[in-house]
Amino acid sequence: MRCLRKHRATSFQSCGVVLCERTNFLLRQTNMAAFRRGVFGFGLSYAKNLVRLSAVVVRTQLMKFPTKTTIRKSWMPLSTIGALCATPFTQKHEGLSHEDLIRRASSLVTDSSNTFLSQTTLALVDSFTQYVKTIHKLVTLHKHYVASASKLTPEEEDSVWQVIVRQRQEVSDLREDCKRFESTWIMAIDLSKLAAEAAFNAGADQAAVTSQSSLQVAQAHVEQIRQLTLKADANLKESNAESSHRIRPSAASEEEDIPDAYLRED
Repeated sequence: MRCLRKHRATSFQSCGVVLCERTNFLLRQTNMAAFRRGVFGFGLSYAKNLVRLSAVVVRTQLMKFPTKTTIRKSWMPLSTIGALCATPFTQKHEGLSHEDLIRRASSLVTDSSNTFLSQTTLALVDSFTQYVKTIHKLVTLHKHYVASASKLTPEEEDSVWQVIVRQRQEVSDLREDCKRFESTWIMAIDLSKLAAEAAFNAGADQAAVTSQSSLQVAQAHVEQIRQLTLKADANLKESNAESSHRIRPSAASEEEDIPDAYLRED
């Protein structure tokens, strides 16, 4: 009987310990939830205060913002700063040193400068070629006009002369295009030289060699077509096809030059 009572007492004590531990666990969970809610509420309050403070700062900065005229005057510096801020700065990769990254960047610069040089060279060579062809057409047409002007009717002579005038205008326009493309090509040459030098100093030897080869090829092509242009200009000056005057006046001018005494009265 005593053993049974002791067993029951021990069982009740064990149950009480279990209940107390469970109650303490629930209390800890409740306290933790309350703590989380408190932290979350504090975070929301801090975020609201931060938003309010940001709004006040923005309004203050807007009140100090320059006028529209000031913005227009300083749009170039602002654009430059914005472009610099928009430039992505690549972070250092693991296993690559700063020298490796600079070497890669210099290779990209040489690739871009080579592309720019090839495009400007193509534009310049094409404009020189068209200029030379147009000069040959003008010189040939002018020779034909000089040789057969006296044999042409006034209508035919006027038609040929109008074609010569248009060819002269085309030669003048193409000459301006050649000057414009040549100026851009010279800038591309200088840029490629700087890129090749930067690549060589950075240790990108292959990129530097490629850039130098592109420079030599571009200069060779331009020099070849430039010699043809010089010969065409010499022929144009010798033929006087760009500055000569009309050999035979138009029909209206002939009628004005006829004296009144030789006019028939119908």
